Amino acid sequence: MMVLTQAPLHLSSSQAMSTHNLELVNIYKRYGALTVLDDINLNVRAGEFIAIMGPSGCGKTTLLRVIAGLDGVSDGQVLLQGQDITALPVNKRNTPLVWQSFALFPHLNVRENMAFGLAIARTPKADIQQRVQEMAVMLNLEPLLDRRISQLSGGQKQRVAIARSLVTKPNILLLDEPMSALDPHLRVRMQGELKRLQQALGISFFYVTHNQNEAFSMADRVVVMNQGRIEQIGSPAEIYNAPATHFVAEFVGNNNLFDGEVVATSGQTIHIRCPLGIIQAPMRQRQHPVGDRVTVVVPADRMAITDGSPTENSIKATLRAKEFIGSQVIYFLETNTGQEIKLIQQQSLNDSLRVPINAELELVWQIEDTILLGERGLRNE
Repeated sequence: MMVLTQAPLHLSSSQAMSTHNLELVNIYKRYGALTVLDDINLNVRAGEFIAIMGPSGCGKTTLLRVIAGLDGVSDGQVLLQGQDITALPVNKRNTPLVWQSFALFPHLNVRENMAFGLAIARTPKADIQQRVQEMAVMLNLEPLLDRRISQLSGGQKQRVAIARSLVTKPNILLLDEPMSALDPHLRVRMQGELKRLQQALGISFFYVTHNQNEAFSMADRVVVMNQGRIEQIGSPAEIYNAPATHFVAEFVGNNNLFDGEVVATSGQTIHIRCPLGIIQAPMRQRQHPVGDRVTVVVPADRMAITDGSPTENSIKATLRAKEFIGSQVIYFLETNTGQEIKLIQQQSLNDSLRVPINAELELVWQIEDTILLGERGLRNE
């Protein structure tokens, strides 16, 4: 287990004074006719935990490699602490990267792995010993310093890889899906420990993952990418509760989407005609005049099976399958138009078994739980 002991940290003066650790300005990365990164603009604040999330092939690892200096840019600038490092070689950047495979040296023990970057930089031996000791204390690695890498568990290897990166005192730490090789129960435990480490150090973490639970549990802000572009940047709550694009609505959480047309507005309520009937949504920042084509988004965990009480929004669907996942049950339903609907409820297994397969159910939700997006291809801005 990672035990965070508050060892003395010696942050650089630039780290303490700068507001933004990292600035990405109009970043493009092309391979011939293929554009892998398409106009990426992002500022990472000092001490901020940023999670980059998206499907495989969306460009998130390429973005990480560009920041680390492993790949060059086709256009744009990478600024670290206000300094343009776009053309700076990887060994001059001090932007260490923790790999998915940890990339530890099997022929070196833990102490030698941790000291490797400092030795390459010709750091005095006394300083190397001090920094390794400080980081070993902080990450509870002291009992493991003389062990071979082959003698470590997956969680221990992860801590050594992180410690090796942190002994160089970087302003930002880059992490490429470092938990993907861990067992599920260990992954959950390490999420909290990694976040506490980041807060104790006070440096920026730039964390790439395809796992939504990891991103939402640790990050101050989440960046959702798709096809080389940033779809949305926001806090975990903003990304989950207010998706800005159709892609984000479909990729994040468990949302149900219905295409429709605005047929009326009354006060602060918008009325949308969908194939399943009239759905009501709240009037928010963006105006949707009558005749506007929109997409209705309803989170699966905001729906409920009616108890007979009057409700604002309702649709009927047939239960086709259900999945028990501990404290929750996921219902998979089908409407008369053939669309699949998901419903997530908190209830016991015995309660869920009372709803038979092929039963026709009425699903209800509140007006304020309805999210509206513009026509497909447009942002919710």
